[in-house]
Amino acid sequence: MIDDRGVDGLGSSWVDGVAWLTLDRPQARNALTIAMRRGLIAALRAADADPETRLVVLTGTDPAFSAGIDLKESLGNGSGSPRGARTDPSEVLRAMRTPVVGVINGLCYTGALELALSCDFLIASQNARFADTHAAVGLLAGWGMSALLPRAVGVRLARQMMLTGEPIDAEQALRAGLVNEVVAHERLMGRAQEIVDGILAASPAAVDTTLDLLADGEGATLAHALALEAGAKLRWRTDVAEVARRFAARTTRK
Repeated sequence: MIDDRGVDGLGSSWVDGVAWLTLDRPQARNALTIAMRRGLIAALRAADADPETRLVVLTGTDPAFSAGIDLKESLGNGSGSPRGARTDPSEVLRAMRTPVVGVINGLCYTGALELALSCDFLIASQNARFADTHAAVGLLAGWGMSALLPRAVGVRLARQMMLTGEPIDAEQALRAGLVNEVVAHERLMGRAQEIVDGILAASPAAVDTTLDLLADGEGATLAHALALEAGAKLRWRTDVAEVARRFAARTTRK
């Protein structure tokens, strides 16, 4: 069970094996304070350690997903160096074994984009906008932008986004491969729930093993990736009754 009591700007609920985490500071476009980042890290770790939590959903309170780090707070020491810079939720996201669905409901800038890039799935509203403004304001990315963004959208678009600070809209993000799909804003949470239901209906062991194969195979040669899958298949023990039950359930839903 997740407990975020005392963390302003972060909402959470735990429902039927799903941890729903909401960046909830709409008056500041959900800009991430140090307390919010620490609270998010704690909530993510709690979810990942909880055997009953099968999935995490991360979103923001309208009208934004998040504007990134709260620079007013982070630069408040006057040194020009963001305070709490080592408080990096994206690193925790990338290390999680529990799948994370990012539900991008609006503006998603800079540090928030690094959070989004660290999720397993991204579903975006038509209202979503994505940008990296690190260089534009005289900062250097530190949560993985230079490594993650080119892998998601290609080097050319990543270079343009990182050097100009210009945003791309949801449809551009979809074409570039940054998000899985784009839906009407009023359909966003409903579609997120459909994806959640689909994952929850799958075999937990198969989901875990598939995610491991995808992670271990990323950057590997084709031969090595195929060998990883073959090895996993050899170790896999098929539960015939479970397969029959899940197949019947899927057929019934259709």
